[in-house]
Amino acid sequence: MKTKLLFLLSFFLFALSFSQTKITGKVTFKNKGISGINVTLKDTYDGATTDSDGNFSFETSEKGNYILTFVHPKYNEIQKPILIEDKDVSVNVELKEQINEIDAVVISAGSIEASDRKRATALLTPIDIYTTAGADGQISSALTYLPGVQKVGETEGLFVRGGTGTETKIFMDGSLINNYFSSSVPGIAGRDRFNTSLFKGNIFSSGGYSALYGQALSGALMLESVDLPDQSSYDFGVSPIFLSGSFQKLGENKNHSYGASLGYSNLGLMQDVFNFNTDFIDAPRGFNGDANFRIKTKSGGFFKYYGMFDTNKMGVKTESLEPGYDFALVRLKGENTYHNLSFKQKFGKYLFNTSASYSYNQSDLNFSTETNQTESEKTELLNDGNYINFKAVLDRKINKISALRGGFELNYANEKLNFGEVNKNYRDLISSGFVETDLGFSNHLSAKIGVRAENSSYLNKNNIAPRFALAYRLAKDWTTSFAYGLFFQNPESKYINSSADLGFQKSQHYIFQIQRSTEGRSLRFEAFYKKYDELIKTQNIVPNSNQNQQVQTAFNNSGNGFAKGLEVFWRDKKTFENIDYWISYSFLDSKRDFLNYPVSLKPNFAAEHTLSVVAKRFIPEWKTGVNLSYTYAKGRPYYDIVTQNDVNIIRNEGKLKDYNALNLSFNYLPNLGKKDSKAFTIFVLSISNVLGTKNVYGYNFSQNGNRSSAVVPPVNTFVFVGMFISFGVDKTQDAINNNL
Repeated sequence: MKTKLLFLLSFFLFALSFSQTKITGKVTFKNKGISGINVTLKDTYDGATTDSDGNFSFETSEKGNYILTFVHPKYNEIQKPILIEDKDVSVNVELKEQINEIDAVVISAGSIEASDRKRATALLTPIDIYTTAGADGQISSALTYLPGVQKVGETEGLFVRGGTGTETKIFMDGSLINNYFSSSVPGIAGRDRFNTSLFKGNIFSSGGYSALYGQALSGALMLESVDLPDQSSYDFGVSPIFLSGSFQKLGENKNHSYGASLGYSNLGLMQDVFNFNTDFIDAPRGFNGDANFRIKTKSGGFFKYYGMFDTNKMGVKTESLEPGYDFALVRLKGENTYHNLSFKQKFGKYLFNTSASYSYNQSDLNFSTETNQTESEKTELLNDGNYINFKAVLDRKINKISALRGGFELNYANEKLNFGEVNKNYRDLISSGFVETDLGFSNHLSAKIGVRAENSSYLNKNNIAPRFALAYRLAKDWTTSFAYGLFFQNPESKYINSSADLGFQKSQHYIFQIQRSTEGRSLRFEAFYKKYDELIKTQNIVPNSNQNQQVQTAFNNSGNGFAKGLEVFWRDKKTFENIDYWISYSFLDSKRDFLNYPVSLKPNFAAEHTLSVVAKRFIPEWKTGVNLSYTYAKGRPYYDIVTQNDVNIIRNEGKLKDYNALNLSFNYLPNLGKKDSKAFTIFVLSISNVLGTKNVYGYNFSQNGNRSSAVVPPVNTFVFVGMFISFGVDKTQDAINNNL
């Protein structure tokens, strides 16, 4: 009996094993076997995982028509129908890469992005800006610690890669900001008009920027304003030089908010404390305010409005370089207002963005002289302008990392200038159309192709500017990018004082970048070449026989130039505990034949070598952040150029001393760790140019060229103390997380 049972059991097991079907195969990607692919017979428990060569093998007792699935997070899932009978089955599969927004390589040649987007290439957030010693909380000042931006202290603007300050344009929510900087007097740079905390992120492009933006030969700074606040709050700031207050009110249903702020500044008290280089007969002072509202519609649309105004005044006295009088005096009254309204809405696969802005700016300069304590009659230079910008963009997603967008832009300017015998009324409407596509071929390869066309009513000319960029992932953490583009810009209106036949100025950008990004660390190498053509040429004219001031006037577009260089950027938040630091170095070789230059010269705003180091340490047990920054720049050239017999000549030239500045700041958070605190306070102590280095920005020359005076900062070392209090929103944790 036992023998019969054993025989039956053996026969059953033999029959069962005989009915098993073996399924084998190989899974490849680009003809190479790949491991870790889950191979499963759908709706069963049978399956296997591929080995290091991509091979798999398993047995099943199922019969009939089934689906064999191949699954891996990095590849598209594949399903293969198979017929299982009494013989083994062999299935070979070639997978395709899973393309997704997070893993896809990002084009970053020429750009440093800081926003809420996960694909940012390097971060310079509002907290970064506020805690960069020497930046004074200004976006433009903080950017000078990044590669490609020159340290120019005597005038405002972002001087990028051998370009003037006016060659970099600044945009808010896609709309051009005219007069981003406050009005000022010659030799003193204007400040940012816009509060850094207004913006949640930015994209700074030092070249090769998107076709959505134009009228900038060198670069573009795209600022993205904040959306709805997390909760209502009230903020106050007090220091010896300013008072400020603001509030943000969030609606109960959290679909709208509104807010406003006011501020007053006056440097008079600090002028009495510090030994200023500049003799302010009227201490710099200003009054500003703004208002905003944000509305989220039921259909998912979003409205943003921001409006601001500011006024500023100052007066400066300098020793005369001319024998006819003792001192030269200049007084400024400036007024500005800016309004921006934007709207975005999704319509199925389409995203519609539109924005409109209006700004008005008036700068009233009065020049006079003083002899034996008697002031002469004033000569007025009055400049006011009205500016309107409108932009509409329609964006369609093709897949997760590909998109097509297009739109148009209108930029209108109406400026009036009165100065002696020069009376000018400049009007121009620049109409632009653009189209651009993002092409994601794989997670390792992507491209951006665009074109922009413009028409200037004043110049009565058109231009077409193609742009192209390509990115490729070399390895897991290494990417490379290349960008090329044509860029056009109207001549600056301040040089248009005659009926000369002028055209667009032109530049070509070639940029190559290699970048390594890991958690907490970023390393970038970037090489660039920029070619300038059709730059304007000017001559100095005297608008009035009794006027010592000269005006540069454009007469043709025969200028040209180039800029080439190499830049390195290293940022590290990981190596040292609670320490965030970055190092940037820029080498620049540039020459230009433009404006009143008689020959091709190194621009007087371009330093050959620039090195910046920024370090930040937060000490929790002291509730204190310590911030340090240092900048070195090779001495820039300077020139004394005059027009004689309709010919520009160089009377004096030389090289400035090297620029050095070490800055230090401290931030103390007394409420740190306190539960149920109603107020959140930050005390700030900032010392600019701690060592008191006597930096020189350039020289002014007398009419005959025999005498000169140095252009220097208003003060060598400046100390700022302030207290900022916030009710309703605890900002201390943000400070800790960002190494305040």
